[in-house]
Amino acid sequence: MPDNSIPPLVVAISSRALFDLEDSHTLFEREGIEAYAEHQRVHEDDVLEPGIAFPLVRKLLALNDGRAEDAPRVEVILLSRNSADTGLRIFNSIQHHGLSISRAAFTSGEPTWPYTRPFGAQLFLSANPDSVRAALENGVAAATILPAKAPQHRHDQLRIAFDGDAVIFSDEGERVSQLQGIDAFHEHERSRAHEPLSGGPFRGFLSALHDLQAAYPAGEASPIRTALVTARSAPAHERVIRTLRDWGVRLDEALFLGGRAKGPFLDAFGADIFFDDSAHNIDSARLHVATGHVPHGISNAGS
Repeated sequence: MPDNSIPPLVVAISSRALFDLEDSHTLFEREGIEAYAEHQRVHEDDVLEPGIAFPLVRKLLALNDGRAEDAPRVEVILLSRNSADTGLRIFNSIQHHGLSISRAAFTSGEPTWPYTRPFGAQLFLSANPDSVRAALENGVAAATILPAKAPQHRHDQLRIAFDGDAVIFSDEGERVSQLQGIDAFHEHERSRAHEPLSGGPFRGFLSALHDLQAAYPAGEASPIRTALVTARSAPAHERVIRTLRDWGVRLDEALFLGGRAKGPFLDAFGADIFFDDSAHNIDSARLHVATGHVPHGISNAGS
């Protein structure tokens, strides 16, 4: 009997993150729901162009191709504030592009995030910041994807990059840095180098991704490559390394940038998506790669 003990990696995504729906969204904001609904019905056979997260979704689903029967799989769930009627165009586009997405929730304008839990999603990507915040508050890793045209294909390998503090890890270190300064932060981390950091909102997703990655050969033959891209530098590096070791999680690359702009490094890595809590880092990263803002921790307090 196959060993199906490893659950699937489940990613929930909004229609505006998957497809380029910005013209339709602008129409909705300008003329209202009736004009929007009529537009989608008239154009339901017109294929939607890929959106910012489309290449990521295609690579995630491609991990199922040719997998062994006992290997973990990936599932992508569509969550949309469209109605089933106006969402027909979205499903037609999914079929046209050959995406293996069969499960969906259409909420007719109501929040979609409550369905992340029943679907078992470890990650939720949406263009709606309110939905993302609500998902995070309810324990689901989530990020706001800023809608744009899909980026150019660069690698067959799926490449995902993460910030550390307030994303993979708690914002403990970030709080010390912002409230007491960089010298206090370095001393805080140096004195606690052997004390594992607490997990942040993306710890569960990172672990699930690691379990999936472990089903493949390591190195260049792996279809998945991961990276930590952090503003930390020595001596604050040691606690991060020891924490990941304590968790039993492998990251293929770790970039300790000491405050350098992250965008060019993410471009060199070839990230399909990068997750960060800082608006400053998002502004740098989105010039080069698809980026998800994680509105968590002290950097987002009160925003």
